[in-house]
Amino acid sequence: MELFEKTISEEYKYKGKVINLKVQQVELPNGRESSREIVEHPGAVAIIPFLNENTIIMTEQFRKALDQVLLEIPAGKIDKGEETEKCGIRELEEETGYKAENFEYLGKIVTAPGFTDEVIYIYKASNLYKGKTNMDEDEFINLRTFTLNEVKAMVKSGEIIDSKTIAALVYL
Repeated sequence: MELFEKTISEEYKYKGKVINLKVQQVELPNGRESSREIVEHPGAVAIIPFLNENTIIMTEQFRKALDQVLLEIPAGKIDKGEETEKCGIRELEEETGYKAENFEYLGKIVTAPGFTDEVIYIYKASNLYKGKTNMDEDEFINLRTFTLNEVKAMVKSGEIIDSKTIAALVYL
């Protein structure tokens, strides 16, 4: 069986600053019709910043969608027309105040393909040196440092639940 859904029609229900919501009518592989609600997102870049060989910088920030503070690796939305590497370099400095001599692409993940087209590109930053923080006006972040083993233990204990952070660790 060919696993493909043909789009019959689509309608935007919401167009926002960061996301859009569209509803598509599709023809399923068996010939029946169904609808799909899809959140369009421009994508993001996440960075694993190594202060030294074994210590990484994490961000701690409140996430309203969950109404809780999460520990995450630094990340940010890709601006229209922006290359992923440039986005990562920009976000690293904006959120942590560090620049990196080495900035290495590790891979990419899709966050929730059942309802969004968001792709997150993952980079490793090393040989860090001081830059200048420049957070968005609605962004409030505490920086924390942990060893790689501490981060892995916090994932296993459920203290770190952010999917991009957990997925990024697989690339190390």
